[in-house]
Amino acid sequence: MALCGALFLALLAGAHAEIPGCKIRITSMALELVKQEALRFLEQELETIIIPDMRGGEGQFYYNISDVKVTELELTSSELHFQPEQDLVLQITNASLGIRFQRQLLYWFFYDGGYINASAKDISIRTALRLFRDPAGRMKVFNISCQASISRMHAAFGGTFRKMYEFLSVFVTSGMRFLLNQQICPVLYHAGMVLLNSLLDTVPVRSSVDNLIGIDYSLLKDPVVSTSSLDMDFRGAFFPLTQGNWSLPNQAVEPQLQEEERMVYVAFSEFFFDSAMESYFQAGALQLSLVGDKVPHDLDVLLRASYFGSIILLSPAEIDSPLKLELKVTAPPRCTIKPSGTTISVTASVTIALAPRNQSEVQLSSMIMDARLSAKVTLRGKALRTQLDLRKFRIYSNQSALESLALIPLQAPLKTMLQIGVMPLLNERTQRGVQIPLPEGMAFVHGVVTNHAGFLTIGTDLRFVKGLRKVIEKNWPATTMGPQASSAPPPSTAAV
Repeated sequence: MALCGALFLALLAGAHAEIPGCKIRITSMALELVKQEALRFLEQELETIIIPDMRGGEGQFYYNISDVKVTELELTSSELHFQPEQDLVLQITNASLGIRFQRQLLYWFFYDGGYINASAKDISIRTALRLFRDPAGRMKVFNISCQASISRMHAAFGGTFRKMYEFLSVFVTSGMRFLLNQQICPVLYHAGMVLLNSLLDTVPVRSSVDNLIGIDYSLLKDPVVSTSSLDMDFRGAFFPLTQGNWSLPNQAVEPQLQEEERMVYVAFSEFFFDSAMESYFQAGALQLSLVGDKVPHDLDVLLRASYFGSIILLSPAEIDSPLKLELKVTAPPRCTIKPSGTTISVTASVTIALAPRNQSEVQLSSMIMDARLSAKVTLRGKALRTQLDLRKFRIYSNQSALESLALIPLQAPLKTMLQIGVMPLLNERTQRGVQIPLPEGMAFVHGVVTNHAGFLTIGTDLRFVKGLRKVIEKNWPATTMGPQASSAPPPSTAAV
C-alpha cells in the first residue's frame, strides 16, 4: 500500500508539473570562452588580496613585515567543467603569485629595512559552485566549496644581512604562505556569492516587452547539470501588463534539446508564441481602423464602386463622407510549428462603412477574413526577432454563400492593402525583438534555427560584448567590490 501511495503521489506531481515554454542549454563548448573571461576577472580579484602585517622574533632576532602587495599573478593551467552534484567546477594548478613587502629587521643592535620581492609557486585552487532557483525564479549561486594550497614560497633577500635573512627566512615565508592560503578562498567566495550573483541579477525574469505586454522568464526548477551541459527550464510566457496575474494554460508540446555541438541551444514551444499573441489580443491591440486618406485611393474607389447600389440611396452628406475600413481580430491568433516552417493563423472581421462628420457611421458591409502568415524566426544579439509574410488570404460572408461570391472582386485589392499597409506595421513591432534571458554583457552570434513538430530550436554561440568587471561594477557599487563586503566562509580546507 505504501508503494502504491508513493507511486500515486509521484504521478500526481508529474501531472501538475508546469511545461516550460522556453529551454536553454549551455554546453561544455561554451566553457572555454567563459573560463577565459572568468580568469581575467579572478586575476583582478586575487590581486586585491589584503595580507595583514606580520611581526615576531627568534632569540635576539626581531622582524616586522608590512605593506604586503600582490604585484603579479599567473594562472598558467586551468580547467572549467560541469560536474553533477557540484554543477560548475574550476580547477587551477601550477599558478604563481608575486608579492612585494617592506621589511624591518633588528638583530642585537643592528637594524635593517627595505622592500623585498617574493613569489609563491605551485598554487592549486579548486572551487565548485552550486546553482539553484531562488524564490523569484532566478538562477543564483547558493553554495561555494573551495580548496587552495601553496606548495613553495621564496623571498629574494638582499643587503647587509642577506645571509642571516636566508637562514631565518623560513619563519617569514612560512608565515606568509599560511596567510596567503587563508586569503584565497574568501576572495573566491566573495567573487561567487556576491559578485557573480550580482551578474545573475541582470538576467530578466519578469519584465515588460513594450507598453502593452510583458514576459515571464521564471525558472521552473533548479538547473539540471550533466557532465557535458547545463539545462534550464523557463516559463516563457507573455502576459498583458494590465492583467499581471493573467496566465494562459500551457498545453503545447514540451521543447526537447538533444544537441551539444554549439555553445548554447535555445528552444521555444508553440505556447511561447501563442501567449504573446493572446496577450496582445487581451490588451486590445489586434485591431486597425483606416479612415479617409488612410485608405489607399485605388481601394477607396473600388469599394465605393462595389457598394454603389447602397451608397446611392444615402443622403448627399453621407455619400461624400470619408470611407472607413476596420479590421478587428476576433480570436487570439495561433502558431503552428512544423519541420517545414512556422505559420500563424488569424481570423478577423472586416467592416466597411461611411463615416459622416458628427453623424453615426453607415455600415456598407461586414465580412470575415482568414489569413495565414509565415514566420521567420532569428536570434540576433540577445533578442528573438520575427519576420512575418502574408501567404494565404480569403474573405467571405457569414451571412450567405451568395454574398461571399460577391466579395471575390475585393479579395485581391484587400490582400494588397494588407501587404502594403498592415504587414509593415506588424513587422516593425516583431523586428524589435524579445530579449532572451541572458546576463548583461553577453550576446548570441551565428544562430541557426531548426524547426521540429511543435517547437523550434536555435543553436548559437556566445560572445562577450562587455567585460565581466564592467558589468559587475555597473550593477554592484565600487565601495563594496572588495571581499570585506561579504561575510567570509571558512578559509581553505587544504593543508598549508
